[in-house]
Amino acid sequence: MIKPLYFFFFVIVCLLGLMACSAKPQDKFKNLTADEFDRLIQDEDVQRLDVRTVAEYSEGHIPGSLNVNVLEDHFAAAAEEVLDKNYPVAVYCKSGRRSRNAARILTNLGYKVYNLDKGFDNWKEYGKEVER
Repeated sequence: MIKPLYFFFFVIVCLLGLMACSAKPQDKFKNLTADEFDRLIQDEDVQRLDVRTVAEYSEGHIPGSLNVNVLEDHFAAAAEEVLDKNYPVAVYCKSGRRSRNAARILTNLGYKVYNLDKGFDNWKEYGKEVER
């Protein structure tokens, strides 16, 4: 009777351990819809950062955005040259994938970051303002 009880507890402990190890870490930045992002950037203190390539940026971007390509090796250093840690950063890319990566990097550097979920493509689909 005691052996099955020990085995049961052993199985439970193993399962709990596996669940704890496989838990996805929470991102420390906030994903926003196009409407939420639009409301956020109405605040002049919010820094706008486009992390796409220069070519993508030149085809159109959210007005007032700075451009630092997250795919460049020196992204973190370049971002720190143009951003102020005292103000939040609203970051975006084409589809949201690169900007999530940039948001993680910037959060680890100490910035408060908001990410445009589904990216600039979704921004345009909602008919939001675009600058060339």
